Amino acid sequence: MESYTPKNILITGAAGFIASHVTNRLMRNHPGYKIVVLDKLDYCSNLNNLLPSRSSPKFKFVKGDIGSADLVNHLLVTESIDTIMHFAAQTHVDNSFGNSFEFTKNNIYGTHVLLEACKVAAGQIKRFIHVSTDEVYGETEEDAVVGNHEASQLLPTNPYSATKAGAEMLVMAYGRSYGLPVITTRGNNVYGPNQFPEKMIPKFILLAMKGLTLPIHGDGSNVRSYLYCEDVAEAFEVVLHRGEVGHVYNIGTKKERRVIDVARDICGLFNLDPETKIKFVENRPFNDQRYYLDDQKLKNLGWSERMTWEDGLRKTVDWYTKNPDWWGDVSGALVPHPRMLMMPGRVEQPLKSSESNGFPEKPNPEHMVVPHLKTSNSLVQKHTPYKFLIYGRTGWIGGMLGKLCEKDGIAYEYGRGRLEDRSQLLADLRSIKPTHVFNAAGITGRPNIDWCESHKTETIRANVTGVLTLADVCREHGLLLVNFATGCIFEYDAAHPQGSGIGFNEEDIPNFTGSFYSKTKAMVEELLKEYDNVCNLRIRMPISSDLKNPRNFIG
Repeated sequence: MESYTPKNILITGAAGFIASHVTNRLMRNHPGYKIVVLDKLDYCSNLNNLLPSRSSPKFKFVKGDIGSADLVNHLLVTESIDTIMHFAAQTHVDNSFGNSFEFTKNNIYGTHVLLEACKVAAGQIKRFIHVSTDEVYGETEEDAVVGNHEASQLLPTNPYSATKAGAEMLVMAYGRSYGLPVITTRGNNVYGPNQFPEKMIPKFILLAMKGLTLPIHGDGSNVRSYLYCEDVAEAFEVVLHRGEVGHVYNIGTKKERRVIDVARDICGLFNLDPETKIKFVENRPFNDQRYYLDDQKLKNLGWSERMTWEDGLRKTVDWYTKNPDWWGDVSGALVPHPRMLMMPGRVEQPLKSSESNGFPEKPNPEHMVVPHLKTSNSLVQKHTPYKFLIYGRTGWIGGMLGKLCEKDGIAYEYGRGRLEDRSQLLADLRSIKPTHVFNAAGITGRPNIDWCESHKTETIRANVTGVLTLADVCREHGLLLVNFATGCIFEYDAAHPQGSGIGFNEEDIPNFTGSFYSKTKAMVEELLKEYDNVCNLRIRMPISSDLKNPRNFIG
């Protein structure tokens, strides 16, 4: 079989778990390859995962979304990409039940953008490796002795696997219609260092480190096959070089384990009593009993599993014990049924002088919430309390926020930087180290909104550019931003007649742009929808008993 040798590889989602191990392995074993990483740094990504590769002159990191056609097309041309390894995806099943549209957007639309860019590149791409999942096959019968092979029917049972199956159909169609050299992989569960703790094994490890109970969906009889991350990285290395275009490869193991047994093994490594430390919680809407793969086709390429379950789990526990602050505050991920895409208060990376090129120097405990660490006779906790960074000190709402924080005993500081100046915002984050950011800054007029009509540039700078810059900086560093908006973007219409008592709700589209102030506020609301770390709070004509305050409407 003829071997393929890439030159310039684009790896999507490489700041995530599996893709980071693949990237680091390729950089280590093939230093002549140029690797361009494209990652939007979602909640389960961490640039520290790529630290082993950062020193190579052949490595380049680009922060961006695969859904941006302009960016993808630009990278394919300017970086002379000949190979794509497409890992970027939303992958957590629990999240897919509560936010399925986000999965469709990322997993199907994002894949479609990549494929279309490859088609436009007209023969430039020599390999497109699409990373899928064993869940597209659906549930395997409990008594089955033969695993699903690559030609088995796809029968997804949850929104996540449905979007992955849909993406596969697009990949197959582009391969057949346009001759795109595609290869698809479908893998079993993967575990090991660097995995975000919404997944079961790292979640159980962190809970065990705290001495807390381990929640199991249903009765724990569900069976899964687990592969160690380095074995999986080697599998992708083999598929890249020896995989045949147009084919699908299962990446799996015949060694199955019940979920309850995994929990017991983890309890054993922490000397915890599984009878008291395991609890059974409400099951998922549909929790497949078993996924069983036939991986012989991949073995025929020369790959085989190397790591035993016992050694792999021990290595994983050892890594999390030594790196408890890798992910910061992940308390939102440790609940039995996590639903959020952004864990509140999580500082994704420490802010260092190297921030400009996208990399922190190394994890900094001062910026992280460290889990309980198991000692010989006690459990010790280090806890980081809330600290709010507030913009808009001189405004009415911003000033009131500070007073409320003082009343409730919440640490806070006002930001000193101008919102449109990114470097000043970064300086605020470095010095204040907030867990949450509140923005009550902006221009409503001096003294009223008529001022905005004759000072449009200044209004745009404050109400649009500044807010978007702050949102982007916060998202880049894993911070939740609460943005105080306005209700002055609506007017009475046929569906909301005056005097009817029918109000506008959060989903209504702004219908009033009669003033330049309202136009900028409506515009920034629409743009902020692209930031999953922003909570918009609309406020309409705030009043109080302080009649001397010029911002008080009834004054």
